[in-house]
Amino acid sequence: MILIGGPDCPPCVRWKREYRAAWIASPEFRQVAWEEVEAAQFREAYQERYWPGDLAPILAQIPRKSGAPRFLIVQSGRIVSNHLGVSKWASTLEDLRKLLG
Repeated sequence: MILIGGPDCPPCVRWKREYRAAWIASPEFRQVAWEEVEAAQFREAYQERYWPGDLAPILAQIPRKSGAPRFLIVQSGRIVSNHLGVSKWASTLEDLRKLLG
């Protein structure tokens, strides 16, 4: 799973304040690899320099490279869930639970 955002993104800050602790404490968190792609300015988070190594091919798959927070679920190198916005966190978790089955 990948979170895309930045410290200057009010919705990203809100997600971290309201959901991050519960996410890290969840059983699902322990079952996934978690990455956070953050740039000093969230508008730069889709620049290649913030997507090193094995994350670079994932960046290429994102159809619209803007907006945050964005939650990606990647399976076998392919994006299988792509949700944008704090309000979509529940949808992301639902997708994850289906995949973890």
